[in-house]
Amino acid sequence: MGIWVLIIRTQITLIMRQELENRLVELALSINRICKLLDKSYLSQHLTTQILRSSTSAALNYGEAQAAESRNDFIHKTSIVLKELRETKVSLKLFVDSMKKEEIQKLIACQNECDQLVAIFHKTVMSTKQKK
Repeated sequence: MGIWVLIIRTQITLIMRQELENRLVELALSINRICKLLDKSYLSQHLTTQILRSSTSAALNYGEAQAAESRNDFIHKTSIVLKELRETKVSLKLFVDSMKKEEIQKLIACQNECDQLVAIFHKTVMSTKQKK
């Protein structure tokens, strides 16, 4: 394999990592915007603090995973990202009753993005474990 092929593969990998990071950050920011639209019920207030923690944690832990010191460290940190995304996914489901009908589309968009990210990180964790 030529040096240029390796350079191109490295560049593609870096772009994909950056894209994933951007998607995680955008998900957290979108959720923050949704939280501002919720009613002021006890459930909404409780879930707001929880979902902001889990969605931002997914993005932050992905940053940690990119600097993993070993394959096991990468698996561990990426597994945390997956857990936080799954928690975020459930929290988004609980928001439905707290939202105005005209705002539901924003919630559905976040749910779809979260579902895609869960699938990506599930596959990442599983394939990395298999390479062990």
